[in-house]
Amino acid sequence: MKQDFYKNLQAEAQTQLAADEKRSGRYTIYRTACFFALIFAFAAGYDGVRGATVIGMLLLLFFSRLIHQHNRLKKRIHFIQNSLDVTEEYLSRFNGKWQKLTDKGDEFIHPERPQDIDLHIYGPASLYQYLCCARTALGRQKLAQALTVTPPPANIIAQRQAAVNELIDRQRLCVELLALSRFLPTGHDTAPLIKEVTADQPHHISPVLQQTARLLPLLTMTSIVLALGGLMEWHIPGLLILLQFAIAMVFHRQNQTILAPLRTLNHELHAYRALFIRMGKTNFTSPQLNKLSADLSTEGAPALQKLARLTDHVNLCRNLFFFVLGNTLLLWDCHCAARFSRWQDNAAQNLKSWLDAWADMELYISLAMTAHTREQFTFPQVLKGAPQLNTTDLSSLLINEEKAVPNDTAMTAETRIITGSNMSGKTTYMRTLASSLVLAYAGAPVCAKSFACTPMAIFTSIQVHDDQSQGISTFYAELLRIKQMVDFSQKQTPMFICIDEIFKGTNSADRIIGAREAIKRLTRPYAITLVSTHDFELCDLQSGNDIPVTNYHFAEYYEDNKIKFDYKIKNGRCQTTNAQYLLKMAGIL
Repeated sequence: MKQDFYKNLQAEAQTQLAADEKRSGRYTIYRTACFFALIFAFAAGYDGVRGATVIGMLLLLFFSRLIHQHNRLKKRIHFIQNSLDVTEEYLSRFNGKWQKLTDKGDEFIHPERPQDIDLHIYGPASLYQYLCCARTALGRQKLAQALTVTPPPANIIAQRQAAVNELIDRQRLCVELLALSRFLPTGHDTAPLIKEVTADQPHHISPVLQQTARLLPLLTMTSIVLALGGLMEWHIPGLLILLQFAIAMVFHRQNQTILAPLRTLNHELHAYRALFIRMGKTNFTSPQLNKLSADLSTEGAPALQKLARLTDHVNLCRNLFFFVLGNTLLLWDCHCAARFSRWQDNAAQNLKSWLDAWADMELYISLAMTAHTREQFTFPQVLKGAPQLNTTDLSSLLINEEKAVPNDTAMTAETRIITGSNMSGKTTYMRTLASSLVLAYAGAPVCAKSFACTPMAIFTSIQVHDDQSQGISTFYAELLRIKQMVDFSQKQTPMFICIDEIFKGTNSADRIIGAREAIKRLTRPYAITLVSTHDFELCDLQSGNDIPVTNYHFAEYYEDNKIKFDYKIKNGRCQTTNAQYLLKMAGIL
């Protein structure tokens, strides 16, 4: 089972984490002992003990090595902790805790797009919340845009399917990439980074200053070596040091302006660099992922590595001692400013496309979530021609796989009147079909044995509410939705329409008259229309054209005086009701 894979991965990470934390504890002891040892060695050397200073220098080198290795180990521990967090989120899709994930995508709900709420595309317990693995703001936006009720071109769907399909058997890679991405802040927005790094600088370091920054430190260091060897008077290196300090101070403000964008980007650049290197090491076969990997490995990773190292060097000057020493002896800020200017000239124009590439990978990993957490899934087949929707064992992604009841469907251009008792599954059935179409348009797998559809614009009227601020009643709000469907139908393009309990906000006489007219207008050769109702009068509707109007229903049964449902759609109209039984259960009758 797929759940076992993530549990085993979690166990491996926990074992490795425990071992690394023990090693980290030992490194702390070694560092402390080494530090005190080198202090005593230098103190002994100061007191004249022969060889103590040399031992102190060796201990200092060893201490620096310990710090470097300990920092690497800490970073690996952080990565393992990130991996455990990612694995826990994958497991939440199996145990139902995914609805507690913080990223619900509420900000993507559009007030003029009722399908977002009707089909639970965004918001609590939504498709977005189930799928989303994106850490960056751009990756989140790409996923939100992919979950659309308007079908994109078929080639776009096919390209996404190819990329997602390759990631299905690369669960470990996906967990690793998502763990690396957690070194970025939550919802990291790449726009400020791109703006700061690629913006035209008001000042540029001149070619003369660049050459000076190269030659003068070399000349100064050479003179110091000669003076130490007694081959030159000390006033010459002293004058050169003063000259460099004067140059550093004259150009200090200009250098600080040039290097300002790098002082706050160190962490993010190192995170992207690690992501690009890991993706570059992976051999992909799909055209989309192969191109991403090739671009990042040949250009993106090396360029980001240079920029990340440069940010490290720039941030060394946060230490006042290094700032004075580095600029006095090496014209450090001038060197860094020149390197950054060269990087901007050579690579800055590609930074946006590299960061977009990672956002695309976040999209593909998110769309692969269905395949990574469901035993049964399939990639939808996109058909051409008149409206069709054919499914086998289709169930909802938002219902636990063990509890979900699958249904088969074979539809062409038609209208289906769906009747059935309360809680029997009418609304869930329509939502499952429509939300699966949303997944299909995104390029994601759906929870079915087979799924084939023609691209159709999706319209819904399921969760309809009044709006007191606008003086709109529930009935009028639903009327506006139906009108939108009728108006769109004039375009004569494929439509998939779901209307739950049509015109439930008005009296039965007006409801039946209005429903008959609305259904008549929505029964078209380019539309699949599903209408659920409790009004059996609508089951006798006859088509005004050659498009069939058919009846289907959901039913209940009783065991031990308890109501039960099988949630299976059946041919024909419903013959039973359960409202009175439910009223008795509630103690009203």
